[in-house]
Amino acid sequence: MVAQLIKNQTNLYDTDYNLWILETVKKLENKDFNSVDWDNLIEEVLDLSKRDKRKLESLLIKLIEHLLILGYWQSEKERNKGHWEREILNFQQQIIRELEDSPSLKNHLKNKFLDCYQKGCKLASKHSQLPLNTFPENPIAPLEQILDENWLP
Repeated sequence: MVAQLIKNQTNLYDTDYNLWILETVKKLENKDFNSVDWDNLIEEVLDLSKRDKRKLESLLIKLIEHLLILGYWQSEKERNKGHWEREILNFQQQIIRELEDSPSLKNHLKNKFLDCYQKGCKLASKHSQLPLNTFPENPIAPLEQILDENWLP
């Protein structure tokens, strides 16, 4: 009986994810802990952290891309400066909002900063068609400064 229940939960997880979530929430609300699909629930909770980390990395990469474009793509600066500055502020605000919800993720961003910077350089190069070596090999500013809404290169 227990084996069949676990099999049905796993099948529901694999066949109708949304229904699995609704059923899991219902079981948790009813404190029906014995019938909760714990393995998949644990996996999903861990994945929430991974998603937040990936989201922050993606936002930081886009922020760096736009900071580099603003600082180094001189031929387009006058025409696009306002757009780039708006995008920079938008990415900064999104990152700050995420870090306010989960301050411990700031350490993750610090650890991934150089990797994000290098990816941002590649995107800036592709976007601007400037050679990759146009952009400094090392970050143009520390993470704290890059996240400062009052700072621009």
